Amino acid sequence: MPDEYRLGRLDGRWVVTWWEDGKRHRHRLASAGKADAEREAIDKVRAKVTKPGERTVETLWEAYREEKKGRRVHVAMGFEWKALGPHFGHLRPDQITVELCRAYTTKRRKAGKHDGTIWTELGHLRTVFVWAKDARLIDHAPKVERPPKPAPKDRYLTRAEIKALLDAPKAPHVHLAILLMLSTAARVGAILELTWSRVDFNRGQINYRTADIGPTKGRAIVPINAGLRAALVTAHEARLSEHVIEWAGGPVASIKTGFNAAVEAAGLKGVSPHVLRHTAAVHLAAGGTPMEKISQYLGHSNSSVTERVYARFAPDHMRDEAALLDFTTIHEV
Repeated sequence: MPDEYRLGRLDGRWVVTWWEDGKRHRHRLASAGKADAEREAIDKVRAKVTKPGERTVETLWEAYREEKKGRRVHVAMGFEWKALGPHFGHLRPDQITVELCRAYTTKRRKAGKHDGTIWTELGHLRTVFVWAKDARLIDHAPKVERPPKPAPKDRYLTRAEIKALLDAPKAPHVHLAILLMLSTAARVGAILELTWSRVDFNRGQINYRTADIGPTKGRAIVPINAGLRAALVTAHEARLSEHVIEWAGGPVASIKTGFNAAVEAAGLKGVSPHVLRHTAAVHLAAGGTPMEKISQYLGHSNSSVTERVYARFAPDHMRDEAALLDFTTIHEV
């Protein structure tokens, strides 16, 4: 980044001027308003000082994606780059600043994106830099500032809503995916990656871990209940591929369209695949399941995370403490 640059006007147009290695450079901008011109100036100056052959954010992003090929994150980061690329792609990692991250957050908010989406996008950018540093591709991982992580939504389904969702018309593979989410508390990504080799009918277990060294966050080995077993047996007999969730004889990348259609047909609002995972955990807690066991279902690294979110749903949560605060039984002495 040059030591100094400034924004000015020339013949009625905005221009940015900067000094690099003692030489003065000037570039005419396309923006009409000052705020837009300031953002464009930053992009132009940074692009001009990135020399050919240097590792840019784009080259590091693609290198990381290539290493994750075959996983869902590879596909997700391809979509995310459409937003991140124009803002960061031409820069070197050492040119990333907090101000630039804040400008990205502002731009995405103006585009109508939720802070949760922005938090995830910038989180992947941070992950790429940390990975590149560990791989010795760069010397330093720059700070990537993200908006505050939104508080988790407290939406979960009642038993009546669960029945409505299961009864709603939908494709068989979407129905099975929904049943798996509700019956095993697994994330939709783990379910779409699940293969029959990890469904053990003899032991009555599903192993959502792709490998000992593969992704483990939120992935567990869980039991198969009777209702789910019947559905899995039917699907196994009709299988055309190694994937449990399949369509036209192949794996399914996303069930978003079919899932949303089923939710709408059931007359429900505010329901995402994650809501089903949350629903499963809430019903386990409300049924008196110990936090340690719920933690195992969810694949949490320790039960303190589980307790922080789900303890309040347990029937006896803080019951003794509430009794201590019952002052109506006090008698005068």
